[in-house]
Amino acid sequence: MFLDAFVSRHGEQFAFSATQASRFAKEIAEDFNPIHDADSKRFCVPGDLLFAFLLSRFGLAAQLSCRFEGMVSADVQLHCVELGDEVQIQDQNGKIYLSLIQSGERQQHCQFIEKLVRDYVRFSGQNFPHILQPLMQQHGVMINPQRPLVIYQSMTLHFNRFGAECPTLRLATSTLVQEGKRAQVVLTFELCDGDEVIGVGEKRLVLGSLVPYDDEQMQGMVDFYNQRKQTLGQAA
Repeated sequence: MFLDAFVSRHGEQFAFSATQASRFAKEIAEDFNPIHDADSKRFCVPGDLLFAFLLSRFGLAAQLSCRFEGMVSADVQLHCVELGDEVQIQDQNGKIYLSLIQSGERQQHCQFIEKLVRDYVRFSGQNFPHILQPLMQQHGVMINPQRPLVIYQSMTLHFNRFGAECPTLRLATSTLVQEGKRAQVVLTFELCDGDEVIGVGEKRLVLGSLVPYDDEQMQGMVDFYNQRKQTLGQAA
């Protein structure tokens, strides 16, 4: 499986080094958030890497719900706990970092799952600036450039059927609801087999430390991100 390069397994235990997780963010998800830099003081393993790992291990079901419970640091020893239709990623102290619930028809084909994972995490990793910047501008708020906070909360997938080929993902709607200094963002997307929509998905994010929207400051954030993407993408 293509994830072998991004995880270290020790029997039933597994862990992600800072280098492995950072490579996944940049090479697979095309996510250049500084929090996923291997030398970042605030480093955390991308939530999409945890999600991808579970799908590669347990397969994909027609109905899927994934909730991110906490941020994983580098080299933390993890294991999976199966509770019926639910699988949890926990550390040795029983702390839960991710929970995945699946039901319905199963898709076990490795190449199908790999392509879906690659397409989804690339879609997910590019939320900023392509989707979030115009959404924040529309609502007149933005994350604080000095203390940017974007929390990946949950995602769902619902397939009406599995096609012979892996579906393509396309954004359907995006909404932002502000609650004081925080905002809930919901991104819905369609899973398409050619011109036919065969499923839908939803991703939920929480934006924190909101400030009034400022064109100059936002452009500075976008320019900084794009410069990192160009520089680090070429080095990956």
